[in-house]
Amino acid sequence: MKQSAGLVLYRFRDDVVEVLLGHMGGPLWARKDAGGWTIPKGEVEPGEDGHAAALREFAEELGVPAPAAEAPDLDLGTVRQRAGKLVAAWAREADLDVAAISSNTFALEWPPRSGRMQEFPELDRAGWFPLARARGLVVAGQVPLLDRLEERLADARDPAVEP
Repeated sequence: MKQSAGLVLYRFRDDVVEVLLGHMGGPLWARKDAGGWTIPKGEVEPGEDGHAAALREFAEELGVPAPAAEAPDLDLGTVRQRAGKLVAAWAREADLDVAAISSNTFALEWPPRSGRMQEFPELDRAGWFPLARARGLVVAGQVPLLDRLEERLADARDPAVEP
């Protein structure tokens, strides 16, 4: 079973939590908005630490390293996406200029059965979205990660909840 790891960047804007999502590249996703966005993530190599893989994949998918953390990353656990892939994720409070991204690419025969291979970016753009909007954009299997982030942040702000 394939296992991936990702990093969810989040920031606060006027007391609203925003998360950084990437729009999946290539012609199959070009006109898809809802369900066409993802957290920056990728496959964990055999023997690789999941958190290290999340940081590596962030840099590969966005073309820039993850911004430095001022606090330990939040472990958001693992989810199973519809196709069965397991995705482990961590969250980090940081900001990033989305105009600076430059994703790695993949090759795809396009148009289908044309015999012509073309290169497409894995993520063709990135954006910051309030959590409520992000839930409607991200692939369905990743919504629980956003829910967990919101819960963890609410717990951190509530003095009655022990960390």
